Amino acid sequence: MTKKEIYEAKTEELILPILDEFHFELVDVEYVKEGGTWYLRAYIDKEGGITVNDCEDVSRKMNEILDREDYIDGSYIFEVSSPGLGRPLKKEKDYIRSMGKRLEIRTYRPINHEKEFYGVLKAYDADSVTIVTDEEEEMKFTKAEIALIRLAFDF
Repeated sequence: MTKKEIYEAKTEELILPILDEFHFELVDVEYVKEGGTWYLRAYIDKEGGITVNDCEDVSRKMNEILDREDYIDGSYIFEVSSPGLGRPLKKEKDYIRSMGKRLEIRTYRPINHEKEFYGVLKAYDADSVTIVTDEEEEMKFTKAEIALIRLAFDF
């Protein structure tokens, strides 16, 4: 495992009991460098959406644990955030939650001269995703082909 993966896994392990206490869901944890600064981010959610106060409550409790455990080398900024509407589907629970919903899929390379597809999620497994397009066409994508997959925005 890379340092990044170790930090993310350890953070997930430590934050889950806090989220259970508040009845929140962990969407994702990421450790990324942006503009020369390292960020450790936890994305959380709940039915009806996350508020700023929810993020603050989790951040306050988690900061105490991060200070005590001190498992990350160097300095970083810890943030707790809502995942937002445009969040990508990453984990199995994201796919479960999105079954029967309209998705946007962007591929790395064109398929039939297109790189952007919309359709209702019909099936998924460890290696592939199947949607039904507006034209009632069933399309199956390997996950390796997919650059981005998320809920579609219908305005």
